[in-house]
Amino acid sequence: MSKRIYISADYDEDNGDREVVDVLRKWGSDNLHKVDFIDMSEVKSGSVSKYPDCRICDLKREFNEQINASSFIIFIVGDKTASRIAGNSCSRMSKAQSECFCTPYKENVNGQKPCKVSWTKEVGEKDDVGNINSFSYLEHEFKQAEKHKRDKIIILYNSLRHESNWLPDYMADYEAEARPFWIKNSNGDKVGDYEYIKQVLEDD
Repeated sequence: MSKRIYISADYDEDNGDREVVDVLRKWGSDNLHKVDFIDMSEVKSGSVSKYPDCRICDLKREFNEQINASSFIIFIVGDKTASRIAGNSCSRMSKAQSECFCTPYKENVNGQKPCKVSWTKEVGEKDDVGNINSFSYLEHEFKQAEKHKRDKIIILYNSLRHESNWLPDYMADYEAEARPFWIKNSNGDKVGDYEYIKQVLEDD
């Protein structure tokens, strides 16, 4: 049975962690490796990101749904992760609707539009992380996973070493669990730690 895996990472074209994500997805799709999973963060069918008026809050609500439907949540931590702030520009929690503006997803060239959230509410202990917040996308994903999937979190450094100084503050309590994604094989080549990922998923 396929595992539903959500992968959270910095997807910046030049300085992100796509290399790790690409390897993980390859393991989940090729015939050589036996890690059978569906990358929930890659599920595009019906995604709100397709809509022209998709906002930060719409994306965060969808992240919550995808994380809740996942068996494991993998967080890739690179040297830029802690400094990424995309998604943190919502001010609706502290301001009236008439005072708030935001830029629809992938429409930066068209400028900001008035906030479309007419009302907000307090989030209960068992509720999802509220999608109206000033967290970055990466922090929002982590807080949602921590709230509902705490024992299913996997943190991987995009490195051959334990890079504890790369951890964002919101991941600080997970330093002991975080580990490098890359290892050296018998030929001295840098490869992903396939055996570790396979073991974690199979032990579930």
